[in-house]
Amino acid sequence: MNPLPPELSVLGKFEFERKPVGVKFLNTRPKGLKRPGKTLDFCEMLVEAQQGKAFYVTKEDFTCIGPLMLGMVEADPIFESGRVGPKLGAFKDVRANRRIYQYLPRLARGSVDYLAFAPIDKLNFEPDLLIILASVSQAEIFIRAKAYTTGEMWTARGTPVAGCTWLYLYPYQTGEMNLTITGFGFGMKSRRLFPEGRILLSIPWDKLPGIIKNLEEMEWVPESYTLGPEGHKKKVQSIVEELKKEA
Repeated sequence: MNPLPPELSVLGKFEFERKPVGVKFLNTRPKGLKRPGKTLDFCEMLVEAQQGKAFYVTKEDFTCIGPLMLGMVEADPIFESGRVGPKLGAFKDVRANRRIYQYLPRLARGSVDYLAFAPIDKLNFEPDLLIILASVSQAEIFIRAKAYTTGEMWTARGTPVAGCTWLYLYPYQTGEMNLTITGFGFGMKSRRLFPEGRILLSIPWDKLPGIIKNLEEMEWVPESYTLGPEGHKKKVQSIVEELKKEA
């Protein structure tokens, strides 16, 4: 494994079961990367990169609605009519399926022509997103790191289908870290892409430096996690009593 970029080296301490992946949205063909040599679904591209491959894709490399959501192609009435989901058993009827297209994240037509993917140890670009497959315990550390210096709440956004849009486009557009549980998402589950019960974290570029800095400074395992229920209660009580005396 190549060394991690110095600014991301703290992530090596997690020993993730799969490599974190950087993703970049581009208007020009990226240098130093090749196309994957096969067509893939949007969510499958993440797995290719987790397995150590660095590459870029354009609209010809997709086998799903990815190019539609990325604004690479014109709208497809077959999907947006809501007629596909009921045939798959994902929705009871067309109206339920059609509703999701009112709020699925998508990019403006013609705004992106290429996407670059690379595992963290092969990054040759500054990523717009860093996507991490984490255990629940690992993800909990990131949730605390997000809020450690800001007090921000965390959220999880998604729909039963088109999970790729929430993994890639929602955090890219909003600047909000998003998370989903593997095993959720019709297409990802059908394709058996990830072990179930893990957390997929998608961190946008503007959140990443703060989270990394907080990971370097904060306790990953606070003392309360080691004390047990009664020990934690006693610690809280002791802190409250001490603060009352100070007041």
